[in-house]
Amino acid sequence: MGRYAQTVTGKVAAADLGQTLMHEHILCDLRAPDRRGEPAGEPITMADRFEIDYFQNRVPENMFLDQEAVADLDLKHFAAVGGGSIVELTVGGMAPQPERLAALSKASGVNIVLGAGWYTQAYLPPAIDAMDEEALQAAIETQVLKGAWGTDIRCGIIGEIGCSWPITPTERRILSAAAKAQQTTGAALTIHPGRHEDAPAEIADIVMAVGGDPERTVIGHMDRTIFDLDRLLALLARGFVLEWDFFGIETSQYWMAGVDLDLPTDYMRLDLIRTLIKRGYLRQIAVSHDICTRTRLLGHGGHGYGHLIAHVAPLARRRGFSDAELDQLLVGTPARLLSFLN
Repeated sequence: MGRYAQTVTGKVAAADLGQTLMHEHILCDLRAPDRRGEPAGEPITMADRFEIDYFQNRVPENMFLDQEAVADLDLKHFAAVGGGSIVELTVGGMAPQPERLAALSKASGVNIVLGAGWYTQAYLPPAIDAMDEEALQAAIETQVLKGAWGTDIRCGIIGEIGCSWPITPTERRILSAAAKAQQTTGAALTIHPGRHEDAPAEIADIVMAVGGDPERTVIGHMDRTIFDLDRLLALLARGFVLEWDFFGIETSQYWMAGVDLDLPTDYMRLDLIRTLIKRGYLRQIAVSHDICTRTRLLGHGGHGYGHLIAHVAPLARRRGFSDAELDQLLVGTPARLLSFLN
């Protein structure tokens, strides 16, 4: 087969992945762990959909993606507009469900690549705090090479590895373990940085200190983390892949408490990416939506997984992007990052 991607249904030739979203969630639970046992809230209605979307994390049920019919609708729409593959980064602490993802993949025809590792400290069970770096590395290696979360379904990427600001000791051990597992498994690594402009550089230092490969390491959530061009260029000069994965979020205010920033719109993301492309960094940029709430899904009145292909790509062409550049962003770079070699 040559270079292949590991999906929840088996190996797929990397060249056959098609247009790929590098950072999404299909089935996940981002409710605070102590709220997961609460009774379900009222169903989302047309009257409250915008309010819930504008303040995404105020309604716990909005943070819980567990409706197969809703997921199936969205995945089939993604395929219908030309989508081929989705990287599903629901890791430990967020309730990963490999077998249900495999069933959804088979039903929709969309390749799904599952992530290995764990999310941020607030979502970690106490047992993870007790594990040393070697044990964490071995667990991640098992998830990639043998099977994850009690199944024989293998992960095809490491991450999203969760980091807070400031990074906690456990998160630092997990990140170091993940960067080492990147070397032993050949999997790419993708990271959720803390909500501070200095967080990505700190993460880059930790990854490189243990021999991680920046060219196969994605630092996500640039949309809400770094707004300074010099900081972005410094990370790119070190070889890291930077990811703008809030496409479809076009509300100016950020819903996370204690974080004061103005979110960009899709055209602002595109213009910044265009600036970086002109500086020669096309192959170090990844894009996605990071859908992790119900109101962003088609079944609840949202934009869905097809947004980048159906809406953003035409907008990008109007703003000067060539078909070759879009192909690199949506096909070439994902295929490179998700490739293993037999």
